[in-house]
Parts: sequence; C-alpha cells; structure tokens
Amino acid sequence: MIRGEKVGLRTRRDSDLPVLQAELYEDVVVRSRADSVPWRPVPADAADSPAAAAMPSHEKAYFSVVELESQELVGEALLWDIDLHNRTAHLGISLLPAFRGRGLAADVVRVLCEYGFAVRGLQRLQVETLADNHAMIAAAARVVFSVEGTLRRSAWVYGAFVDTVVLGLLAEEWAQQE
Repeated sequence: MIRGEKVGLRTRRDSDLPVLQAELYEDVVVRSRADSVPWRPVPADAADSPAAAAMPSHEKAYFSVVELESQELVGEALLWDIDLHNRTAHLGISLLPAFRGRGLAADVVRVLCEYGFAVRGLQRLQVETLADNHAMIAAAARVVFSVEGTLRRSAWVYGAFVDTVVLGLLAEEWAQQE
C-alpha cells in the first residue's frame, strides 16, 4: 500500500468490485461525466467491467483507495495512458458518494503523484476533467498542478458538449514542494 496522510492506495480486491460497481459505475449520470466512452450496462463480473480488477500492465495502474484510519474503501484511482518512452501519464480518481467533500481528493492525487514520480519515474502527470468539476480542479491545484488550457466543447456528456480543463504537473515541480 502507498500511504498518504488520510488515504492509502492498494491493489483492487474482489470484495471491492460490488461496491465500486454499485456506487460508481451504476450511477449513469456520474459515470458519464467520468469516462470518455458512453456508459453501457456491464455486469460487475464481466471481464471488461470498469470495476473489475485489472491485470497489471505498463499502460495502466489501478488502485482501490482506502481511508487509513478506518480501512474503509472510499473509491478508486488510476494512472492511465502511461507512456514509458515520454515518461508521462494521465491521472484519474473517483470517490464514493459518502466520502466526497471530506478533503480526501487532494490526498488521493498526492499519493498518485508519489506513485507516478517516485515509483514509476515519470516526468509529467496530466489531469483532464470537465470544466465544472470544481472539486477535481481544486484538488489538483492543491497538489500544484497548473491549468494548461481548456478544450472547448470537447466532451459529450449525457446529452451535451462540455469543456474539458487540462492540468499538468512536472516531476521537478513535484520535487520542489516536497
């Protein structure tokens, strides 16, 4: 487990799947805002379920997020589109509804950065989020990500095109705050 101040990132377990499926994937509106592909009904036990424990790969690193004090499952986190040649990756998190607004998101982002920069040796991490996802933008900003731009009407989300904000963090910027 990789530990932050409030949360830890650990391997996804089979017991996490029903919770992640029910609370993150089955909420069609929320999932539509978090994914770049259309929602479709996929059972939790399907091999291509977003909640399923993914096999380790060079391109993606999936984690379950647990609160350190209680050891409760609070969500999921991942680095995706890991590019070993350019040493870059994209970062994503999703917290269960009961754990949102409790100040955990910035710690999750911090721990993912620690994994990306210290463990994987990456030189750049990037976040793409919807422009109205103020919680994610604020969490990334607390970890010193910089807003690099807005992709206008770049995401189709539950019936409408919306803007996407791109934020980036370089390894040397991360090291300066440590």
